[in-house]
Amino acid sequence: QVQLVESGGGLVQAGGSLRLSCAASGRTFSNYIMGWFRQAPGKEREFVASITWSGGNTYYADSVKGRFTISRDNAKNTVYLQMNSLKPEDTAVYYCAARWSFKNGYDHWGQGTQVTVSS
Repeated sequence: QVQLVESGGGLVQAGGSLRLSCAASGRTFSNYIMGWFRQAPGKEREFVASITWSGGNTYYADSVKGRFTISRDNAKNTVYLQMNSLKPEDTAVYYCAARWSFKNGYDHWGQGTQVTVSS
């Protein structure tokens, strides 16, 4: 099992930036693909970004490409989501998640952190 704890959410004006962190504990962090998801009120949870075990490959939803950057520090057991040029439509609860491989679903989730972007 791996336990995930997000932090870094908050209230920011449109055009601003935030950096989310997700600290992992438990099993070896570098064994997991890490992802960020978000869920806005009344909407389904959606994929935001993911990063492979050593950080060699990253993937983004079209809605955040060019604005968000996912990264990880395996020595610190932490994955980050740098969010720039934030828009009101980025308002959501952001979750980090972990999975063992591309053949597996995300089966470890954090509790989420709220991001609110005001216009």
